[in-house]
Amino acid sequence: MEPRKLRARALLLDMDGTLVNSDPVVERCWRRWAARHGLDGDHVLTVVHGRQGHATMAALLPHRTMAENYAENAELLAEETADTEGVTAIPGAPALLAALQGHPHALVTSASEKLALTRLAAAGLPVPQVRVTAERVSASKPDPEGFLKGAAELGFAPEECLVFEDAGVGIAAAKAAGMRVVGVGPRAADHAPTVRVRSLEQVRVEPHPDGGLVVTVTA
Repeated sequence: MEPRKLRARALLLDMDGTLVNSDPVVERCWRRWAARHGLDGDHVLTVVHGRQGHATMAALLPHRTMAENYAENAELLAEETADTEGVTAIPGAPALLAALQGHPHALVTSASEKLALTRLAAAGLPVPQVRVTAERVSASKPDPEGFLKGAAELGFAPEECLVFEDAGVGIAAAKAAGMRVVGVGPRAADHAPTVRVRSLEQVRVEPHPDGGLVVTVTA
């Protein structure tokens, strides 16, 4: 297939599953959580990716109050932040972030600020200057708030931004924001991103002579 070129003024990057492989930690922590609540761990892991923890809990335990979900999510965030075993960079992520230095980009993640910084450090990745973390939004993905806030902070319209995402709820959030999406990895396959790659090794980012960026995708 011929490489596909996408023009953008700014890139908005999810973290878990997109820049950082944190699946081993997510699986350990959420399987323990599932066992505590008598839930099937395999099912829980089909719900958790891309969402803030309290939103996952609300979906899986609809009888509980949100106050209970927020309180338990704080405990789970501490547990996830303390566990970095097996956290690694997604192939191609170091090169992508290096290519973006000096160009508009932002991290838009459902992780807390502390968890995001911990995982980026564990993966050996640089920290984007602009970050929209869980504390900075009122609604979790698939709500578009995070991506819209990232675009606004960078000073660009939604249609000028290109999102990199791995999870269904994240892809849905980007679409709801009116943005194109590069789906990364196997989880993105069933959610109709604009284009999908197996890993970030299939992505090249270069400045355009007229301004902005050219993202070349070899799918």
